[in-house]
Amino acid sequence: MAQPRSAIGPAFPAVNDLSSKQMDDSRMSDTFEIRSIGVIGAGQMGNGIAHVCALAGYDVVMNDLNQDQLDKAMEVIDGNLARQTGRGRISEEDRLATMARIRPTTDLAVVGPCDLVIEAATEDEALKKVIFQSLNEHLGEQTLIASNTSSISITRLAATSDRPERFMGMHFMNPVPAMKLVELIRGIATEDTTFNAVREVVMRLNKTPTAAEDFPAFIVNRILLPMVNEAIYTLYEGVGSVDAIDTAMKLGANHPMGPLELADFIGLDTCLAVMQVLYDGLADTKYRPCPLLVKYVEAGWLGKKTNRGFYDYRGDVPVPTR
Repeated sequence: MAQPRSAIGPAFPAVNDLSSKQMDDSRMSDTFEIRSIGVIGAGQMGNGIAHVCALAGYDVVMNDLNQDQLDKAMEVIDGNLARQTGRGRISEEDRLATMARIRPTTDLAVVGPCDLVIEAATEDEALKKVIFQSLNEHLGEQTLIASNTSSISITRLAATSDRPERFMGMHFMNPVPAMKLVELIRGIATEDTTFNAVREVVMRLNKTPTAAEDFPAFIVNRILLPMVNEAIYTLYEGVGSVDAIDTAMKLGANHPMGPLELADFIGLDTCLAVMQVLYDGLADTKYRPCPLLVKYVEAGWLGKKTNRGFYDYRGDVPVPTR
């Protein structure tokens, strides 16, 4: 079946239709043209990345171990595209073409032939390393790899790959379709051609790239998560209630969302993981995760995704839990 065309960008051949000659011809002296993108992980970040890549005209292979998660991800993407259509940001033709470009699969091998593979699994270094090691045997000779990690060393992750020079960080913000920034992080071995090619992808997604050094948590989370952690300490020490802290920061600092509400949105497990990376990597007690954050994660109260965190989301209106 012919691939539908979109006003956003031209249709591209399916991943399996890219011949060796086409791949060789796509190489340039100072960059590498990306035509197909694999996304590993179909959670909130993964489906958002698949959404924006397919909307920009890339053929996308979205992988997850769980078929139910893939089905849910496709529903989420379709719903988010429908909202964009309803607001006049894209056409119905664009929505249909975008959905047609996404190929969900539970088979990791299908991701391998893509020009760029973006890992968007849970913020767990051991898990990510297993993914990259498993991916090695399936990759095309010229395939580039990016990790959407929000805090973990790109150099360490790249060392588990068979191509550290073609590996870099590509940290999208959440929610991916709405947020304009993408942090680009080089590992110690990342080549200029890799960086340039990935930067071109970010530009084509109509997002703004910013370069960050390979230090724990990069730029955004190095600044943001300690603030969130301090808000949790403020709650833990009884300085203010959940409502008081969030109201104070929204009205007193003009933040669009209070820090505890933001923590629930990010996911308390992710907040804890980032703080632990900062604490371990920088050896500074100011990054020590708040014991109350640890307690919430141990209880399985991870925020909006589990319907309970610093707020209880099971009713019509979120209610503070402390």
